[in-house]
Amino acid sequence: MSHSRLARISLLLAAIGLNAAPAIMGMAPVHAAEEKKAPEPPKDAVRPEIYKLIDPAQTKPLLDAKNYTEFQSRIDQAAAMQNITPYESFVLNQMRVQLGQASGNNDMTIKGLTAMIESGRLKPEDKLRFIDAIATIYYSGLKDFDNAIKWFERYGAESGDQVKQRQFIVRSYFLKNDFATTKTEVLKDLEAAKKTGVVPPKDTLNLLGNVGIKTKDTELYLTAVEELTRYYPTEDYWNDLLNRTRGKKTYSNRFDLDLVRLKAVAVPSKMEPEDYAEQAELAVLGGFFTEAKIAMDKGFPGAIPAGKDKVALEKIRASANKGAADDAKNIDSGIPAAQKSKDGVGLVNLGYNYVTLGQFDKGIDLMKQGIAKGIAKNPDDAKLRLGYALAMAGKKDESVALLNSITGTDGRNDLARYWIMYQNPPAAAK
Repeated sequence: MSHSRLARISLLLAAIGLNAAPAIMGMAPVHAAEEKKAPEPPKDAVRPEIYKLIDPAQTKPLLDAKNYTEFQSRIDQAAAMQNITPYESFVLNQMRVQLGQASGNNDMTIKGLTAMIESGRLKPEDKLRFIDAIATIYYSGLKDFDNAIKWFERYGAESGDQVKQRQFIVRSYFLKNDFATTKTEVLKDLEAAKKTGVVPPKDTLNLLGNVGIKTKDTELYLTAVEELTRYYPTEDYWNDLLNRTRGKKTYSNRFDLDLVRLKAVAVPSKMEPEDYAEQAELAVLGGFFTEAKIAMDKGFPGAIPAGKDKVALEKIRASANKGAADDAKNIDSGIPAAQKSKDGVGLVNLGYNYVTLGQFDKGIDLMKQGIAKGIAKNPDDAKLRLGYALAMAGKKDESVALLNSITGTDGRNDLARYWIMYQNPPAAAK
C-alpha cells in the first residue's frame, strides 16, 4: 500500500511558507546613548552573513542543478557560525529537509523534519502533517516499521484521531512479520466496526486473509473471506466463502443441500452443471422432487451430454420429473398423514416442497406446524430451513430473528449467518 504524501513534502513546505526567503536582520543605526547596548535582533530574522549563504536566489539553482555538495556546504558554513538563533536553526533545518528530499536522503529529511517539529515554531496543523510525513518516510521509504508505528501512533496521540493512520499501524505489524499482533489488532478493529456500524477498509480485511495464509490458519482465512463477503459482497467472495465452508473440520455434510441452495440464490452465475446435478441428486434423496426438477432443467436444459455420468444423471432426471409430476397432482394428499405423525419433520419437509412450488405462505405455515409439533433429531436444522424459506418469501425481519437464534459448530450456524448476510447487503451493494 503506497502512502502518497511521501512525494509531497516539498510541496508541503511551500504550502506553509517554509520555502520562502527568510527575513534578513536589519542594520539599524546605533545612537550615542545606546552605544553600550547591542540592538535586539528580530525574533524571525537571520543575520546578513548567514543570509548570504542561504539566499534562495543562489541556493535554488544549486538544487535545480543537483549540486548537492555545494548546497550542503552552505548549510554547514551557516551552521558553524557562533550564536545560531532558534529561528536560524529552524531555517537551516528547513534547508536540510529540502536537500534530503531532492537528493533522496531519507535520514537527512527525517532529522530536519524532527528538529522542525520539536522547535515549537510550527502551527499545530503543520506539526501534524510533518509527523505524518516522518511516519510515511519510515513506512514507505525506509521500511523501518517499528519507527513507522511509533510516529503513526504519535500522530494519533497529538491529533486525537486514532482512526486516520490506524490501517498503516496494523499493516506495519504485518510487514515486520508480527502476524500475531496483526491478527489481534485487525480482529479488534472488526469488533469495533460491528459495534459502531463503520465499514472496515477492504485492505484491512485482505490483510487478515493474508495473515491466515502466512500462518496456514484456514479458520482465520475463512473469517476474512466472510467479512469481505459481508461488507464488499461479490459473487467471487460468496463462491469462495461457500466452497471453503465445506472444508471446515467441523462441517457436517448433511448440510450439503442447504449450502447448494444458498449458492443457487446468492451466486447463480457460479452454479456449474455439476452444482445443479448435486442439488438435484440431494433433493431427490430428500423427497424434494420439484426442486430437483428445477435444478436439472437449469443445469442440463437439453439432452444429458455423453460421459461417465450420463446414466446417473439421466436416472436423477427421471426421478425428479416423475416425482415433480406426482407432487403437482397429489401433494395436498400428504398433509393429513404428516399432521398425524408424532414427529414434525414430515410437515417441515412437506412445507418446503410447497415453498419450491412457489406457495410460500402455505409452505411456511406447514413448516411452523412441524417445528411446533417437535422434531426428535436435529430440530435446529428445521429452523434453519424455515429461516431461509422465510428469506425466499421476502419475510426478512422474521427470517433474521429466527436465523439469529440458531447455534452449532457443524455448519448450521454458519449457514444461518450467511443467509442473514445475504438479506442485509451493505448500502452500496443493494
